[in-house]
Amino acid sequence: MTNTTPAIGDMPPDDFRRYGHQLVDWIADFFERIDDVPVTASMPPGELRTRLPRAAPSMGEAMDTILADIDRVIMPAMTHWNHPANFAYFNSSGSSPGILGEMLTAAFNVNCMTWQSCPAGTELERVTLDWLRDSLGLPSDLWGIIYDTASSASMHAIAAAREQAAGLNVREQGLCGRPEVPRLRLYSSEQAHMSIDKGALTCGIGTKGIRKIPLDESFRMRPELLQQAITQDRSDGWLPFCVVATVGTTSTTAIDPVPEIARICQQEGIWLHVDAAHGGIAAIEPGMRHVLDGCEHADSIVVNPHKWMFVPIDLSAFYTRRPDVLKRAFSLVPDYLKSEHDTEVENYMEYGVPLGRRFRALKLWFVLRYFGAEGLAQRIREHFRLAGMFADWVEEHADFEQLAPVPLTTVCFRAHPRGVDADEQLNSINDRLMNAVNASGRMFITQTKLNGVTVLRLVVSHLRTEEVHVRGAWQLLQDKLDDLMALQ
Repeated sequence: MTNTTPAIGDMPPDDFRRYGHQLVDWIADFFERIDDVPVTASMPPGELRTRLPRAAPSMGEAMDTILADIDRVIMPAMTHWNHPANFAYFNSSGSSPGILGEMLTAAFNVNCMTWQSCPAGTELERVTLDWLRDSLGLPSDLWGIIYDTASSASMHAIAAAREQAAGLNVREQGLCGRPEVPRLRLYSSEQAHMSIDKGALTCGIGTKGIRKIPLDESFRMRPELLQQAITQDRSDGWLPFCVVATVGTTSTTAIDPVPEIARICQQEGIWLHVDAAHGGIAAIEPGMRHVLDGCEHADSIVVNPHKWMFVPIDLSAFYTRRPDVLKRAFSLVPDYLKSEHDTEVENYMEYGVPLGRRFRALKLWFVLRYFGAEGLAQRIREHFRLAGMFADWVEEHADFEQLAPVPLTTVCFRAHPRGVDADEQLNSINDRLMNAVNASGRMFITQTKLNGVTVLRLVVSHLRTEEVHVRGAWQLLQDKLDDLMALQ
């Protein structure tokens, strides 16, 4: 087709309308036929690059050509996180209302760094975060801000904890070259997400400043060992400044005993951050409010609507009882960003590293309004039912076993064929089983290690996942195990 790119300016409105409708139709068709699409990519590494030119075009190309390359080049290299048979990681399923909100965010293309730069962005962020907080049953005195991911949110929590540490004056003096500053100690469980370690590294704590607390039989942090570690570290000259508890660990979705950990932190004067990125969303279902027990005493908490609340990635909701400390850690306001309203409004740029801030609240607003709190709770209840059903099948089968409790909707299991008991051999069987089911394109799961053995994880948290997909996954696992054992 002849190139119709104008010499100057943007795409003509009529063209935008035509291609916009065409793309929305493509997306709607994609969702309608998504069961027929392979979950995982079929392209080998590097092939996508060979299908594209080495340099960008010197002259613009027709949109028809560009859109055609979605099917020709992009789709074969896609692992589909919006697929209902994606049971890997903590998948992020973007809902249709969320996608529409994301489209509008791109169209507005505002920078929500200050209130003046986009009043709607700032005020809608506050409103939607209050709605979400209340829907989760969290205390009304928690103040919220949107970051991109939980990794960023937890890093900001660690920086705030460092800022609060008595007598350090880190904001002005820093940490380097100050022999009078004691070594800082951060505590998390052995199953805490690796982003906690990254946040500590970013804040200058160092790997030796991170102390991992051992777990109980359910893979939860042991509070009595946390207390012992704090006491020992103080006597050894360390300065304990932050504890990170987890509600829904990545490997098993274990829920640390936050009430007991919070009591220790209050007694010791240590900042408590709760990483509830995945698991905290379960509290939208009133019967699951207990997963956030103790979080009312935390200094900060993060939950991710882009994980289990069907908001397109990325959107991470961070709450704190100490926004003043967070602001003190990060606020820098040059003259060119000051306005006459600064004494009566919030400028979110003062509460974190990013200056540029997307209008993320818009897609959260769309999702909360379209589904409603009860609509979201109904979908989460269905995920619990489906995960419980899968866990029952595993427990009842002679050649599979469950290897961790199922406090949420992640089932940790492995194939354990009769007559095979050596862990090394079982690890090999389960590695090959995972690779076989993933290579089929009919489902996608991931693995972890628990007590040195390979464990398969099946996560039910996807908006479009139905019972037929879970049954299909279970049948495929059994069939592929039979195939593997026939070759033994």
